[in-house]
Amino acid sequence: GIKKPFTEVIKANIGDAHAMGQRPITFLRQVVALCTYPNLLDSPSFPEDAKKRARRILQGCGGNSLGSYSASQGINCIREDVASYIERRDGGVPADPDNIYLTTGASDGIAVRGGKSRTGVMIPIPQYPLYSAVISELDAIQVNYYLDEENCWALDVNELRRSLNEAKAYCNPKVLCIINPGNPTGQVQNRKCIEDVIHFAWEEKLFLLADEVYQDNVYSEGCQFHSFKKILYEMGPEYYNNVELASFHSTSKGYMGECGYRGGYMEVINLHPEIKGQLVKLLSVRLCPPVSGQAAMDIVVNPPVPGEESYSQFIKEKESVLNNLAKKAKLTEDMFNKVPGIHCNPLQGAMYAFPQIFIPSKAIEEAKAHKMAPDMFYCMKLLEETGICVVPGSGFGQREGSYHFRMTILPPVEKLKILLEKVKDFHIKFLEKYA
Repeated sequence: GIKKPFTEVIKANIGDAHAMGQRPITFLRQVVALCTYPNLLDSPSFPEDAKKRARRILQGCGGNSLGSYSASQGINCIREDVASYIERRDGGVPADPDNIYLTTGASDGIAVRGGKSRTGVMIPIPQYPLYSAVISELDAIQVNYYLDEENCWALDVNELRRSLNEAKAYCNPKVLCIINPGNPTGQVQNRKCIEDVIHFAWEEKLFLLADEVYQDNVYSEGCQFHSFKKILYEMGPEYYNNVELASFHSTSKGYMGECGYRGGYMEVINLHPEIKGQLVKLLSVRLCPPVSGQAAMDIVVNPPVPGEESYSQFIKEKESVLNNLAKKAKLTEDMFNKVPGIHCNPLQGAMYAFPQIFIPSKAIEEAKAHKMAPDMFYCMKLLEETGICVVPGSGFGQREGSYHFRMTILPPVEKLKILLEKVKDFHIKFLEKYA
């Protein structure tokens, strides 16, 4: 009941596009609606291309109903559509539907990988906290490698080697996780970097996990998304036939932002047949991923094409979302870099900023007195004084002595401008107070 100096809390702490006001993609919602209410398939209110996709999905469901269980691996025709999408995306690189597993968002796929017996899992720092949580849950060992903040959060193979060699003293490193485009850091890896990582994984016999859920979210000029699967294939059979790779995609990010449907897939290649059998058993325990999420995933990989009735509206909506995100990425970077004591690398992709913030020693001392990490102390002060909710960098990992916060760039442009101005004013006052 205490009066606050703001009228609303701006939740910039999570990448939930629709909660931030993004409008759904019409075609995706039409198909899911038709799958949910098949009686609408005769309605003239829906375009024929949406009806066609809905009928295909329903024919793959038990009793032609979205309410039935699907196969544990997912509806077969949707896995076929995912494989076709991957082939188109990767310029003809073959994809086998039998290697596709539909999941409850990408998180579900990531969570079933891992191991015990002091298995080491290499993850980037900063990282998406799902990884550290799952590693802990699976009783595996977290092995940190640091992204190079001075070089726009680049991934350096020399740092991978340092991390691996040190980890061998206390665990058995078997898994290398890559997030591209990066969360929370927003970098987009270039082709040479991906080749170097694949060579390193091949050399050290590491299982590669490629988190590629932001593959549609690339904004900076000169940056381009390259899938690990495509580069692996182009490096030749010595690599393509030997490197184990699981890659992930989701309905939650990109231009769709359909977090609530919990739709996703993973493609796993070069998995030993016996281990693949164990994976299918593991997936069978949870019966199946949400069937409505599977339907949503199908539209992500099988959208309208030129010549179809819904294509022009679909492409207009898609480009509007992505162009808007690109504008907000540049706005955020530019405004942060005008504030003394804040430095923000270019937001090349994804949907977050992870600026470094200077925290004076007096503020660090006060944070310790409150038994809080300095950047948590900063973020709580920001929330109390401005109503802006962001996440401290300590929640993602950061080099010792550096401080950051992560915020999403999803709010509408006008609200984002207000948010950035408030952060600027708060930061300047914070520096003055604790100077």
